Amino acid sequence: MHPIFARAARLAAYLAAWIVLGVLLSAVLAGQGVAWLDAVVLLFPPLLVYAFICLSAWYVCRAMPLASSGVARVLATSVFAALFAGGIWIGLTEGWLATLDSAQSLDPAIDLFRQQTPFLFSAAVLVFLLVISVHYVVLAFEAVRDGEHQQLELRVLTRDAELRALRAQIDPHFLYNSLNSISALTTLDPPGARRMCLLLGDFMRNTLKVSALERIPLADELALVDGFLSIEQVRFGARLQVERAIEPAASQCRVPPLMLQPLVENAVAHGIARLLEGGLIRLSIAKANDRVTIVVENPRDPDEPPARRPGVGLDNVRRRLAAAFPGSARMDAARTDNGFRVVLDLPCIEHD
Repeated sequence: MHPIFARAARLAAYLAAWIVLGVLLSAVLAGQGVAWLDAVVLLFPPLLVYAFICLSAWYVCRAMPLASSGVARVLATSVFAALFAGGIWIGLTEGWLATLDSAQSLDPAIDLFRQQTPFLFSAAVLVFLLVISVHYVVLAFEAVRDGEHQQLELRVLTRDAELRALRAQIDPHFLYNSLNSISALTTLDPPGARRMCLLLGDFMRNTLKVSALERIPLADELALVDGFLSIEQVRFGARLQVERAIEPAASQCRVPPLMLQPLVENAVAHGIARLLEGGLIRLSIAKANDRVTIVVENPRDPDEPPARRPGVGLDNVRRRLAAAFPGSARMDAARTDNGFRVVLDLPCIEHD
C-alpha cells in the first residue's frame, strides 16, 4: 500500500498541497483572461484526479532504485513516466471540458482554457517530476531509518549474546566445574591452577571488552573461542580435541562479537560432554570471492533423540546474522551420521 494512505493526516496534507497548486494555476489562468471562478471550475476536478495519478510515482521509484539503477536510466524512466502522466492529464482535462461544453456560459472560458494546453501539459510534466523527486527523498529517509533500525536490533542482539555468555560463565555447571578443576590442580599442579585462574579471568574480561563493538575481526573472535576452549580442555582433558583449518586471508573479515562462541559451546555441551570417550571438534574457515564460510562440526551420541526445536544459541546466531547482514548471510545446522554440523556463509567485510 502507498504510504500516503497509511495515515489520514498524510493524505490530508498531500491533498492540501494540491489545492495550493490548483490556486496557483488558477491565478496563472486568471492572468490569461479566464475568470477566477471559471478557472476553478475548469481546473480543480481533473487536477484532483491527477493528484492520485501522481501517486504512481512511488511505484516508479521503487522499481528504479537510485542505488542500483544508474542515474541515466532513472532520468530516462522518470521523464518518460512524466510525459505519459502529462498526456493522461491532458486527456482528463479534455474529457472534463467536453462534459462542460453543454454549459454555453462557459464557452468563452473553455476556449481560453484550451489555448493554455501547452502550458498545462508542461506544468503536469514538471509536477510529476517533482513528485518523483519527493518520493526518492522519502525512500532515502526510509532506507536510513531501516538501517538505523537494523543497527539498533544488532546492538540489542549483541548485548543479549554478551549476557548469555556471562550467564554461561556464572552457570554452576561451567563455573563450579572450573573451580573444581582449579581446586584439584592446586595440589597436583600449582602452576596449572594459576594458569586456569588466569584463563577464566581473561575469558570473562574479554567478553566484556567486545560488548561495545558492533563487529570485530574474525581473528579476535577466534581468540575468544580459544580462551573458552582452553578452560574446557582443563575440565575434559584428552576427551576434548580441537582441529582447526583456518585460512589466514579470512582473519580480517569482521563479524559480530560472540558469534562463534555459542556454536563451539554447543559443540562441547551437546557433543563432547555427552560422550564417555569425548571426541574431536573441527573448526574450518575459508574465504572465497569476498565471502567467508565457517564450519563447526562435533561428534554426538547416535542414540540421542533429535531436539524438538533449535537451541537458544543457534537461534541467537541466526537472528544476529540476519540483522548484521540482511539478505546476504545464511546459517545451516543439521545432524550428520556421526555428529552435528553448523555452516555459516556470510560476506567478508574488512572495514566498517
